[in-house]
Amino acid sequence: MITFNLKFFLFALVLFIIEVLIALFVHDSIIRPYVGDFLVVILIYCGVRTFLKASPLKVAVGVLLFSYLIETLQYFSIVEKLGLAQNVLAKTVMGYGFDWLDILAYTLGIVTVLIVERLGRDDTSKGYA
Repeated sequence: MITFNLKFFLFALVLFIIEVLIALFVHDSIIRPYVGDFLVVILIYCGVRTFLKASPLKVAVGVLLFSYLIETLQYFSIVEKLGLAQNVLAKTVMGYGFDWLDILAYTLGIVTVLIVERLGRDDTSKGYA
């Protein structure tokens, strides 16, 4: 069902700003590649939940499969095959190298989403939220 959820919109906005700041100012071997990937699946999840009222598990699985697809396309060097190797935006959005640790980061990000969703649901059912 199509909807607008302000809470998820604000989460997505904050995560987007964090991702942009990481991309612009962090040039290390841990935060940019792995924390960025961990956060990006949460960002995508929040973006989808902003406009789609659906089961958290279904959205989470969809986001995770989408992330795996993008990583698989990186394995096949899709950016180069599309002739976009010199395009900084394409390389930033699509990525440019397959890494099993990226798969792990995506998975941990979605597991975190599901844990937070579960804890939030439990608090609501107890009258805490």
